[in-house]
Amino acid sequence: MRVIEPVVKLRSPPKIKVLEALGAIVDGRIKQVGEGDYVVVSSDGYRKYSVHVDLERGIADSTDNGTTYKGYMGYPIISVLMLKGVLPYNSKIANALKGIKWKELNDKYKRYEIVMEIVKNAARRGGVEPYEVDAYVEDIMKRLEGIRLSTGDGRKREEAGPRGGKQ
Repeated sequence: MRVIEPVVKLRSPPKIKVLEALGAIVDGRIKQVGEGDYVVVSSDGYRKYSVHVDLERGIADSTDNGTTYKGYMGYPIISVLMLKGVLPYNSKIANALKGIKWKELNDKYKRYEIVMEIVKNAARRGGVEPYEVDAYVEDIMKRLEGIRLSTGDGRKREEAGPRGGKQ
């Protein structure tokens, strides 16, 4: 089914999404499939998110729930912005987050604040202090405030389908 997508300005995400983006990169779950087009696999391996980023036109879109239903830059978009060098990638923090099952934690605790504390404890075990994580996340959040991206461009596109897009 094809639908015309409205243009919607993307909002800044919850802070935890910055760390989820690092996790997606360090775990090798992002694949470029075309000019500005990527597929990001969820941490549980079950979902595949289609991501499109066109910085020249100020367009970014993803089939993840945060972008699709809540209107913020979801972790797949943030991951792509890191890979493109628009946002800095911190390999020290990323390596400390390798293998985290984000989906499982988010589903179990249902509160990002709780998941953030669990993740910071995991990072500490990986040699990264919580203040380093906090400083990095704050820096990325400030940078995201200055990035103006909208989802949809008024063109016809294939409808994503329920929870996570085309598989």
